[in-house]
Amino acid sequence: MTTLKGPGIFLAQFMGDQPPFNNLKSICLWAESLGFKGVQIPTWDARCIDLQKAAESKTYADEIKGIVNECGMEITELSTHLQGQLVAVHPAYDTMFDGFAPAELHGNAKARTEWAVQQLKYAAKASQNLGLNAHATFSGALLWHTVYPWPQRPAGLVETGFTELAKRWLPILNVFDEHGVDVCYEIHPGEDLHDGVSYEMFLEKVNNHKRACLLYDPSHFVLQCLDYLSYIDIYHERIKMFHVKDAEFNPTGRQGVYGGYQSWIDRAGRFRSLGDGQVDFKSVFSKMAQYDFKGWAVMEWECCLKHPEDGAKEGAKFIKDHIIRVTEKAFDDFAGTGADEKTNRAILGI
Repeated sequence: MTTLKGPGIFLAQFMGDQPPFNNLKSICLWAESLGFKGVQIPTWDARCIDLQKAAESKTYADEIKGIVNECGMEITELSTHLQGQLVAVHPAYDTMFDGFAPAELHGNAKARTEWAVQQLKYAAKASQNLGLNAHATFSGALLWHTVYPWPQRPAGLVETGFTELAKRWLPILNVFDEHGVDVCYEIHPGEDLHDGVSYEMFLEKVNNHKRACLLYDPSHFVLQCLDYLSYIDIYHERIKMFHVKDAEFNPTGRQGVYGGYQSWIDRAGRFRSLGDGQVDFKSVFSKMAQYDFKGWAVMEWECCLKHPEDGAKEGAKFIKDHIIRVTEKAFDDFAGTGADEKTNRAILGI
């Protein structure tokens, strides 16, 4: 068994225009002061990293790594959540997702997709240059608008959708494989990979590609009423990343999973700061230790109530307190009597 690394913090929700959140060095120093040991870097934020440059220049990648290390931190992983989303976008969402791409690509879905694919390929090489072995992203979605089968889905629609999604991702997965990095899809509503069944359909289409792995985030499963502990039992061999994020689901006579078009604060299902929601993190961390998870426990802060700086301060301690220092011996070793084949056969009466 392996003791999880951490606590880490995903920087995406904390970057801003005011210090200490406006550049990589200052935000790393801030995170370190709270007790974090690692940072997960959003690659779309130029205040953190130039992704293309990190892919094309090992010297630049070493400089980025050096900035983080000098702050007493490590880079846990890179993230291309926004770019991954753009690998597959249904036209109904074009306008809303255009904002994830450079302005010159707005209104040009084909060029936007090509840009996103190249971004993922840069991320593979950049991760290798930084000495990383896992990468966070979204799958994108062609089928999400049909998630509820009304009107009835035509026969073969889902098959066609996953065939196309796999066609787009397979070349990307191959590039990541060339660079020795796992692609970890965050299983998330709004993505075609939003639960275990949809992930399995995709996995089949990419020929069980060894790099098509998972980012485990129990908060999204609380909101879907999915058994997030059994999920670890089922998929632990594919789980290569871990977002520590809390959530709560409190349905009423007026509202359930779909949320009634309400804002986050008024939804039955809401994300919360660590310890304020319903996720059984003691059991989650126990299972991650049991299955020898070798990665980082990274806080992703999303809360509709608490200030982010308070969420970060409390989150660092929360993760530290939940990481299990795994044992190196069995608790009943003291009662061991030693054995050999002759003794064992005698005990069995053979």
